Amino acid sequence: MSPRWSWDFEDERRPTPRASPIVPPPRPRVSESPNSVRVRRRRAGAGIVVLVAIVVITALLIGSRGRSAPSPSSARASTHPAPGAPPPTPAQEQAAEEKAVASVLAYTPFVRQGATRSRDVALTFDDGPGPYTPEVLSVLERFHVRGTFFVIGKMLRYFGASTAREIRDGDVIGDHTESHPMMASLSAHDQHEELFEQIARIELLDGPRPVLFRPPYGSFDATTLHELKAMHLLMVLWSVDTDDYRQPGVPVIVERALEGAHPGAIILLHDAGGVRTQTIAALPTIITKLRARGFNLVTVPQLLKDDPPPAGQPIPPNLSGD
Repeated sequence: MSPRWSWDFEDERRPTPRASPIVPPPRPRVSESPNSVRVRRRRAGAGIVVLVAIVVITALLIGSRGRSAPSPSSARASTHPAPGAPPPTPAQEQAAEEKAVASVLAYTPFVRQGATRSRDVALTFDDGPGPYTPEVLSVLERFHVRGTFFVIGKMLRYFGASTAREIRDGDVIGDHTESHPMMASLSAHDQHEELFEQIARIELLDGPRPVLFRPPYGSFDATTLHELKAMHLLMVLWSVDTDDYRQPGVPVIVERALEGAHPGAIILLHDAGGVRTQTIAALPTIITKLRARGFNLVTVPQLLKDDPPPAGQPIPPNLSGD
């Protein structure tokens, strides 16, 4: 199924038209003495020399700017808007994030964290949408944090408004299958259907086509990887598991998130699949303390854009817990 979004690019800046020089009308001839004629000619000659010098200097400056190559600092500045520049549009942000995911997918079928060179940390949420998702979103909105939500297709029948809200907020929506099965236990056809049906539901909400996938229960096999490659989906695992789905208590969820946090970390949380009041209560403290440690809370695509993982990592086995 083809993507539904439109790619928006800024129009190229058009050169400002240069004004035509104003030519003063000729002065009426008057009788002048030889001395005044010489003085006038000298002044006119000096004025011409100055004008020529200005034109030459201006041409040299313009030419040097056109020939100079952009410095590394200016290249970095193009990635992040300059102070006072208009922020990127949602379509531009989406295009940049999808490009980052495609770049990583070109050399690895999965990620579990970034390369640890940046201070980015990604908060991810599984099993939604559900009855507690609006409260999770309210916390993220209050703290101006964008999350990555791995959504179950069949849950959209009942709680699709929350996923629509995530899309409006600029959160990233990933594929968590249609019905949350153990993928490794399914045939190739059934695995394909689990992936495809969820994608179709997201597109029906006018959301961008998911490019990320998280396997329920951490279950996948070679068939899963083959299907993901065919559908251009990057498998996102995790480096920190809070086990919040077990409801171990708010302090425990906070402690696990903070203990496991490191540059490039991907933290696993849940917004549905059970009672999520503890997760909701733990989120403000997790966000506040991660920021106090100097971490930037970003989406998974932004993490991959800022600090992609190295190539050549071995494929991990099935992961337990979800």
